[in-house]
Amino acid sequence: MTEVTRLFDFPYYQLETYNLDAALVTKYDGKWVKTSTQEYIDKANALSRALLKLGVNKNDKIAIISSTNRTEWNITDIGILQIGAQNIPIYPTISSEDYEYVLNHSESIYCFVSDEEVLKKINKIKGNTSLKAIYSFDHIKGCKHYSELFELGKDTSTQPEVEARKDAVKPEDLATIIYTSGTTGKPKGVMLSHWNITSNALDSAPRLPILKEETRVLSFLPICHIFERLLIYLYQYNGLQIYFAEAIDKIGDNAKEIQPHLMSVVPRLLEKVFDKIYAKGDELSGIKRMLFYWAIQLGEQYEPYKANGWWYEFKLKIARRLIFKKWQEALGGQLRTMVSGSAPLRPRLSRVFCAANMMVMEGYGLTETSPVVAVGMYKDEHFRIGSVGKPIKNVEVKIAEDGEILIKGPNVMMGYYKDPEKTASVMTGDYFHTGDKGTLDKDGFLKITGRKKEMFKTSGGKYVIPTLIENELKESHFIEQAMVVGEGEKMPAVILQLNFEFVKDWIERKQQNIGTSKQEIIASDIIRTRIQKEIDKCNTNFGKWEQVKKFELTPDIWSIEDGHLTPTMKMKREVIKNKYIDLYNNIYNC
Repeated sequence: MTEVTRLFDFPYYQLETYNLDAALVTKYDGKWVKTSTQEYIDKANALSRALLKLGVNKNDKIAIISSTNRTEWNITDIGILQIGAQNIPIYPTISSEDYEYVLNHSESIYCFVSDEEVLKKINKIKGNTSLKAIYSFDHIKGCKHYSELFELGKDTSTQPEVEARKDAVKPEDLATIIYTSGTTGKPKGVMLSHWNITSNALDSAPRLPILKEETRVLSFLPICHIFERLLIYLYQYNGLQIYFAEAIDKIGDNAKEIQPHLMSVVPRLLEKVFDKIYAKGDELSGIKRMLFYWAIQLGEQYEPYKANGWWYEFKLKIARRLIFKKWQEALGGQLRTMVSGSAPLRPRLSRVFCAANMMVMEGYGLTETSPVVAVGMYKDEHFRIGSVGKPIKNVEVKIAEDGEILIKGPNVMMGYYKDPEKTASVMTGDYFHTGDKGTLDKDGFLKITGRKKEMFKTSGGKYVIPTLIENELKESHFIEQAMVVGEGEKMPAVILQLNFEFVKDWIERKQQNIGTSKQEIIASDIIRTRIQKEIDKCNTNFGKWEQVKKFELTPDIWSIEDGHLTPTMKMKREVIKNKYIDLYNNIYNC
């Protein structure tokens, strides 16, 4: 039996243990196409042989940029890694200039792209890089298709050289450099070894729910991010069938087609799903409307392990049968568990989806920790709403005197590529400084309370943790993004991006005489009065010095493309402040 110590061991372990007919499944031209475990390995080996013919050496860097998760990404990943080269995944949504920086900083010599849009961005800067060739997953005129490498590597007589290269790769060797989408400055290249990620997958495995044969997962979070990539290896280790969603706006359709049992999510997706469900419920009338809101209200009181008592559980059983069952059907009908990461999950969302019998297990981690530090699990009472679960096996969590979360374990990165000073600044001995603040309760549950750097002090000397206020504000259906400001000022305030889709529906339902353009909406006194109600409601949960005294609305949808957000949907606070400096000055009468 293959001992799994390196990333490319996962498919070989799957072949010996499960040998799936549908290991990786991608939709092409309207049809789901299955790749078996054997075909997955055969193609990875052919690609490895081709790369050897192209002169790829140990420790050479090869970039992959894909707009969607797909079978080709995984084949290419294994083909690169098992010859001792490194996979450099790049976020597809960053600018051409950032492509250029990452390709040059990593010294990548080949690049795989998914589609024409990514290729256009690469072609703009290719001449400023050391790229020898570009291969595409889609068939694009004028670009080499990645299947050409299967033809180049079809001669199996060179397979012994591939095997020798595989044998030479040690668990502690560098596997990948992942460039974090820092909210300020240039991206940092996080160096992760085979064992960093492999150990994290193996140590996370016990937190997966009990799975049956032919368990299907739907993958759509960017595989270039370590969260989804780790899960892909973990799914392979557990013999799960991995279906790759066509696009984020096709998740509902794809879920209905394949009926997944498990998928990973980010809070923003759950928020959008819930907002759509809520808007549809608002359109109901009579007894149906009454039952809908009764079920929502019941869901908001949910506590795990039947802590609310038999009467609550009896009512919940009725709500699941009459209302929540339809929510499940909208996502295929078989979905029972979702793993949430990347950003804080609002407790209200967690309660409502769990009440709907789709358990949301929140996790916590960073690229630098490969990434899983802690994750919830329903069995063995490892689940507590408002926490990110308990730390996984072999990962030690320590809370520093100032509240910062420190991490020690085999998952902690090798360091930042070409930046020993930055590496040294985040390490104390074997402990990695996360920059996040948190608490560990007496039962070992970890709770994240905010970012150390994002906490600020008002001119009155009072500390404010903006993320706590922002998360509370985003509980509102009216608010999509919120950035609390006020460092050095007399009071906190907030710059908001409305949930324009929901607001437009609200205007229509309430038959308000308001225009539907974003500018008309944010200028409306009716809307501003309604938003003030949401802020007043939020303020009741905070001390007087923390309460938001003023707000401004922005006309834009905050996005990655326009620079408001990082590829992992974190706010670029300085960028947002500078974009809306007039609004900021208006708040503080500068």
